Formats: sequence, structure tokens, C-alpha cells
Amino acid sequence: MKIAFIGGGVMGEAMVSAILDKGLAKPEAVWASDVSQARLKYLKQKYGVAVTESNLEAISGKDVVVLAVKPLNLAEVMTELGGQLKSTQLVLSIIAGARIGTLRLGLKHGCIARVMPNTPAQIGEGMSVWTATPEVTEQQRGLVGAILGAMGRELYVDDEKYIDMATAVSGSGPAYFFLVVESLVDAAVEIGLPRDMARELVLQTMLGSGRLIQKSGEEPAELRRKVTSPGGTTAEALLQFEKEGFTDLVKRAVKAAYDKAKRLGG
Repeated sequence: MKIAFIGGGVMGEAMVSAILDKGLAKPEAVWASDVSQARLKYLKQKYGVAVTESNLEAISGKDVVVLAVKPLNLAEVMTELGGQLKSTQLVLSIIAGARIGTLRLGLKHGCIARVMPNTPAQIGEGMSVWTATPEVTEQQRGLVGAILGAMGRELYVDDEKYIDMATAVSGSGPAYFFLVVESLVDAAVEIGLPRDMARELVLQTMLGSGRLIQKSGEEPAELRRKVTSPGGTTAEALLQFEKEGFTDLVKRAVKAAYDKAKRLGG
């Protein structure tokens, strides 16, 4: 596989790392373009990939072209690449809010897959939700699945509307968990635990709880019930969450992220 990355930021690098680690492409078959010379130098030195400041040079002869630029730079990139892609080249977009219709029109190209990955992809524990246009062949769909699977788990959806929804849940989701961890650590410190001990307790509790949900096959509500003894400490804490409207707050936050994702797509 020959692949080009238009944009060499954090997620682009995560994909490069995963692709090379899983042997999906050799370093010389991976190209990256970016406006930052420092970033290009870093990618070349760390991964041995080919780098260029020219997007047109990067896409030449590639099987897959990954769009990994910031949303505000998309219009400029589409102007440059519009009409320059061969019909058989697969465009894989990880740009938040950029809808397939926008990409199709701006690039003058039909073979497109749209993906919403998340940052745990950096360590091979990502969650990517994606869809594709009818022009994407079964072989190319398999390739997308392999690329995204190299970064963690991947889920194909047949309706693009689910991408904005996934953006609000799994795309932005890591930040929600980071906030919970941050808050729990601070709370533990306030009651007297040393910060390093508090951090270890919270992190392992979060990781263990997530794995328990996965491996037990039980619903989170049932697991919560099992750990909550009537009149006990857990019940007292959950009562405070209930009084403060925690569940409704989470729902409002996710809805706000979803609405923002739709606005980004115009």
C-alpha cells in the first residue's frame, strides 16, 4: 500500500505509527505533507517516511490519501487538490465535521471514506467510526478496516449521520474521562491522599471498571447496583451525584458536542 498524509499532526502521526507497526506499508511507501518544516523533519527522523511541503507531490501515485488537516485549512487543501485525484484513489478523511458532500464537491472526487477516530489511537486503543461512498470498492473498504483496526477498534456505519453522533461520544469522549479522572484525583487529594497515590488509585479503578464491563457482559447499571450496598459509602456518593443532576448533565454535554459537530459540517 502506498499512502499519503495531508497533515502530519497528532492523529496523522498515530496513523503513520500504527500502519508501520502492523506492517501495512513500508516507510518508503508512506508520504507526509505539512506546512511545518519542523513537523516534517520530526516525522522523517522518527519514522523514516518521505516528506514534502507539496500536497500534490504527496498524493502522486498513492493508493490512499489521508486528509488530516485542521478544519479551518480544509477549503485551501480542497482548492489545491480539486480535480487532481485519480478516480481510483481512496480519500480517507479524519477531519471533524467535514461531510462527504463537502469533500466530494471540493475535491471533485467520489471515492471517499469519512472517519471519526479518537486520541487513544496513539497507543493502539482507539475507537474509529467510519462510512464510505458507493464508489469505494470492497477491497478498499477492507483496507480502511485494516488501517483503522491497526489503531484499535473500528466500526462501519451505513449512514453518515452516525459520524456526528460518534464525534460527540467516542471522538470527544476521552476528554470526558480525563475530566472525571482529574476531578477524582483532586477530590482524593482534598480528603488527604498524597497526589501520586490518588492518581494510581483512580487510574487503576477506571481501567479495571472498564474491563469489568467488557468482560462481564453485564449492563453498567447492574454492575453499579452490585457494588452499591444500601446505606453504604457508595450509596452516599451516588446520592450526591443524583442530587446534582449528574446524569442529565452528561446528556446535555453530549448533546452540546453533537450540535457543535453538526454546525461544523454546515
